[in-house]
Amino acid sequence: MPEEKRTTKEILQAKLADQERIPLYNSEALEKLREEFDQWKNTVVGKQDRENWYATPHTIIGSEIPREMLYTPLNNPGFDCMQDLGNSGQEPFTRGIHANMYRGREFTMRQLTGFGGPEDTNKRMKFMLEHGATGLNPLFDLPTIQMYDSDDPISEGQVGMSGVAIDSVEDMDLLFKEIPLDEVTVSLVTHYPSNTAILFPMYLALAERRGIPWDKLRGSVQNDITLEEVVRSGPEYIPPQDCFRIQCDNIEFIRQNVPQWNFVTYNGYNLREFGTSGITEMAAAVANAIGSIEDMIKRGHDVDWVAERVAFFWSLASDFFEEVARIRAVRRLWYRIMKYRFNAKSTRSMWMRCHVQTSGVSLMRQEPLNNIIRAAYHALASVFGGVQSLHVDSYDEAYSVPTEEAALLSLRTQQIIQAETGVTEVVDPLGGSFYVEALTNDIEGRILDEVDEIERMGGYVAAIEKGWLHRKIADHFYREQSMVERGDIKLVGYNIYKAPGEVPPIEVFQYPEGVEERQKARLAGLRKRRDNEKVGSALAALGEACKGKRNILPYTVECARVGCSEGEIFRVFKKAYGLWKPPMLW
Repeated sequence: MPEEKRTTKEILQAKLADQERIPLYNSEALEKLREEFDQWKNTVVGKQDRENWYATPHTIIGSEIPREMLYTPLNNPGFDCMQDLGNSGQEPFTRGIHANMYRGREFTMRQLTGFGGPEDTNKRMKFMLEHGATGLNPLFDLPTIQMYDSDDPISEGQVGMSGVAIDSVEDMDLLFKEIPLDEVTVSLVTHYPSNTAILFPMYLALAERRGIPWDKLRGSVQNDITLEEVVRSGPEYIPPQDCFRIQCDNIEFIRQNVPQWNFVTYNGYNLREFGTSGITEMAAAVANAIGSIEDMIKRGHDVDWVAERVAFFWSLASDFFEEVARIRAVRRLWYRIMKYRFNAKSTRSMWMRCHVQTSGVSLMRQEPLNNIIRAAYHALASVFGGVQSLHVDSYDEAYSVPTEEAALLSLRTQQIIQAETGVTEVVDPLGGSFYVEALTNDIEGRILDEVDEIERMGGYVAAIEKGWLHRKIADHFYREQSMVERGDIKLVGYNIYKAPGEVPPIEVFQYPEGVEERQKARLAGLRKRRDNEKVGSALAALGEACKGKRNILPYTVECARVGCSEGEIFRVFKKAYGLWKPPMLW
């Protein structure tokens, strides 16, 4: 079968089968160990434990992977230390992408920040930087994420809620007031490809205003079709194929013009938090990445030129060892995909670089201070897994945007892990554990199986169009909610170990007042000041680019420069591409 017709799984199986393996354990030792193990299990282990040898941890957004009571070399008899584990900073990168990992470079502490108007979030971002944050992560409000202006009727009552309101480059200027764009890394939580094609050009136009060359900018955007077409509750959707085209236009333009910027963050986080297992989270992101790289190769770009700046975004939840193993598994799998599926030559292309946010859906409103402990364990698993940057959710996020005090405590959680526990002094400290290595293998195989399933239905865009992901979400959500109600998933303070009386209330964040009115007034002023003839011309040129095959980003950048609003640009997209009706979830 020609290589381009085979699935990724088939290619990897063929390539890896040709490799000579050197098992760490010899057959004589394994045979002796099997005899000793069987005797121990049948004479020392109780009958009830033997009959219930496998147990499945039930956790929020867990993967329901059965676990044995005890792990030995028998769980991984063909273990090849160099091919399966290796050294850190070397293939297959199971142990981390850098040789010295956190000894050489601490993980970036990047807390999400966003509420009210741009001037409000600007103050909070400065506060976080002053207290040791090493990156910025501005989060946008629902109207901005859904690409509606603050004065659109759809936006009423939502402006500045759960994120910062941004309508134009003028707001972007206020958001980053007195923040040196060429000295900090910024992760713009743009979510969708369409949104990325609107908001990131505003950031670029702002850099131009300040005389900062684009090649000095460092950071990332999300730019993920999954968020726009699956993990979304918006009223209007463009078709998946057009959304994917914009995703790839973003990748191409940013790689060509903003060389230090990560042009995509394949977002498993929001998919998992919306309602999937940790396996589907990673399989969907990997399948999306494979499809994107294939598209860029078709556009004539070298695989290494593209892949060197690919990044991923994961959710880490409460099944501690699963979470550590998942990061290790997908890092090794991505290496194998890049080396054997795409024949990448650059070592950096084979790195699975990732940002992690602790699980928000795992936080409980009941006894919210318990969430501090939950998030701390999620964060510790992230560090054991070897992530590049980290956001720790705040204990009050089950209620609202974090208060300043709660946000600082989340930052301090990371700083304590980094500075006080000593866990960053040893690379991959759980590596070599019989349990962790067996679990890593199991999870890698499960992720690859789901990638194979996606590819056999025609690829990632086809999986979205056919409703495969939507069905996965619906099935997972129903199953998990049933398990919570039955008590199979135990949640301290919610359905187990409930407090006998009322828990003292916590301080909940109060949104600043008058944000919607300020945003509407700023938009009205912008429309009066700008050259509306240039605005009309820029929007018309963008519409023509959307209908053709040209990359649309040069046109959205020009729209940002002349003062087009987000809603005006989105209307061009809707007119050019038409609308798509996604499958019903329930």
